[in-house]
Amino acid sequence: MTTALDDERRIRRIAFSQKLSHWDVKISPYLYISPFFILFTVTGLFPLLYTAYVSVHEWHLIGGEGDFVGLDNFSFVLQQPQFWIALRNTFSIFLLSMIPQVTFALVIAAVLNENLRAKTFWRMGVLLPYIVAPVAVTLIFSNMFGDQYGLVNNLLGQAGIAPVQWHSQELPSHVAIATMVNFRWTGYTALILLAGMQAIPRDLYEAASIDGASKPRQFFSITIPQLRPTLIFVIVTSTIGGLQIFDEPRLYDQYGQGGANSQWMTITIYLYNLGWGQLNFGRAAAVAWLLFLIIVLIGLVNLAITRTIAASNDITATPRKSKTVQPRRQKVTA
Repeated sequence: MTTALDDERRIRRIAFSQKLSHWDVKISPYLYISPFFILFTVTGLFPLLYTAYVSVHEWHLIGGEGDFVGLDNFSFVLQQPQFWIALRNTFSIFLLSMIPQVTFALVIAAVLNENLRAKTFWRMGVLLPYIVAPVAVTLIFSNMFGDQYGLVNNLLGQAGIAPVQWHSQELPSHVAIATMVNFRWTGYTALILLAGMQAIPRDLYEAASIDGASKPRQFFSITIPQLRPTLIFVIVTSTIGGLQIFDEPRLYDQYGQGGANSQWMTITIYLYNLGWGQLNFGRAAAVAWLLFLIIVLIGLVNLAITRTIAASNDITATPRKSKTVQPRRQKVTA
């Protein structure tokens, strides 16, 4: 009797363990990836949807939620000249910062990829500007680019060049802000590109050296094509960050309004002025959603361009099948 009960219990334990292992195989993968989705829902998706809800309402900081207004906040923002000035300034600073940043980062990564002495020191050195506080970088560079007593204008004066109004004129202010962005982010971008370069097989370079290819030819014929996925990642992330720039233009002067004539006012500063200056959260949320749609649109354009380039490269890389001429069979006569 005892043996029968023990066997029955053993069978139940085996069945339970098999059922548990079955559910473990089915559910455990989703549990492992659930923290990311939970965190994304709380910090990403919910604020995005809530901002969309706020953008279609009259919403003030003191009065709170008001009436449903539909797309009136969007139409109001699109009719404001300040929005289009801010959009133009954002794209100008973005282009002046992203193109030199990626170019210099490629050169720095190529140099760091060589057999240098104390290469760990140099790799950590290029990352130092990234860990400096943005406030400190902005305060230093705003004094360097001072209109009267700045270091840059003093150097230009010694070279016989007239002083540049870095805070009064539009394009010089964009150049100064883009210089700050490049100072902070070029080293970080270079390390990402360096990681991509180190993943390239060394056999390709050895074969190119045997064929007599020079270092510049190897860089443009091997490094750049093999680095295409990393370059796509860098360009997309630089686009997202560049269109959301806030710290550098906000702290470029003591007022933080984007200049007396909105010379360097970006979309994020315009959004900040609507939300905390005019206390109109509905219109500020509409600007935030317009910026989100612009970033998504530019991301899709980048994706389409990169897919087109990849497809064209694949077509040119596939060798054409050569037609082999089969010899004619001769009839054997008896």
